[in-house]
Amino acid sequence: MQENRAKVYAQVRFCCLIQKNVVPLPRKCKLKIIHYMKYTYHLTIPYQDVDASRRIRLYTMENYLLNVAGKTADQMGIGIPTLLPMNYTWIITHLNLEMLYLPKHNEEIIVETWIERNAHMLSVRDFRIYQSQQDGSQQLIGCAKTVWAVLDLTTREIVNIFDHEMFDGSVDGEVLNMARAARLRSIQLDNLEDDTEALQAGEVLHEIQYSDVDYNRHCNSCKYLEWMVNALHAFDNQKPFRLDINYVKELYQGDKMWTRFLKTNNAVQYQQVDENGTTCCSAKISEIKNVSC
Repeated sequence: MQENRAKVYAQVRFCCLIQKNVVPLPRKCKLKIIHYMKYTYHLTIPYQDVDASRRIRLYTMENYLLNVAGKTADQMGIGIPTLLPMNYTWIITHLNLEMLYLPKHNEEIIVETWIERNAHMLSVRDFRIYQSQQDGSQQLIGCAKTVWAVLDLTTREIVNIFDHEMFDGSVDGEVLNMARAARLRSIQLDNLEDDTEALQAGEVLHEIQYSDVDYNRHCNSCKYLEWMVNALHAFDNQKPFRLDINYVKELYQGDKMWTRFLKTNNAVQYQQVDENGTTCCSAKISEIKNVSC
């Protein structure tokens, strides 16, 4: 079930926020129209999307958010069906996710999303994740901030098209109050003898296969995270955690990639490099006390 909510409110000069066309306004009232472009989706976790703990897999949770972003963009007229005839597509560059825990199978979650801003060739899209309660209420269990760019499919370079009229009115403007992203350092497996915090480290080789490639003809972004947790799954999905992931370089079918991992007391860090040692993706999963949003 999907519910699309695009709300328009009017704010009167004495700071009362009222819903437009619901409450009669004074004749001399000066209005400042504020457009709230928030979209809400109700999703139920199926059995095939959970792991042995019966909770949704982390990379599947990411996939849910990216699917919601895609559906919302389509509804706003700025999705791939609009961009592809222009030889453009969307790509994700950063994801920051905080969760109290990962939901179980058959549980319903509500994902709310909006565009925070479009600036400097990048679009910031935010999310709040709620869990439906038996009494009909909703409990906040997570939030996320994503950064997107528009890619030219011929040059494979990022382009700035946010001044195009299709983006008029697309920005909600609310800034998700999230803690700053974690610093992601390079993992040097040959220099870990003096690292007193390192508990476990290693690397796993993966060759990009047919099933890893998506609509944009490159490796799907969720696959990077899947390979990370397959290389080392060392976080408790029933406790609060934070995921920070940066996408740096595209990979294509036939490319080889090494997933390096480094486990410390309260975090696991990953770095994925190609045959030349160039970083393709890096991430960190950290324990937190509560969500910052």
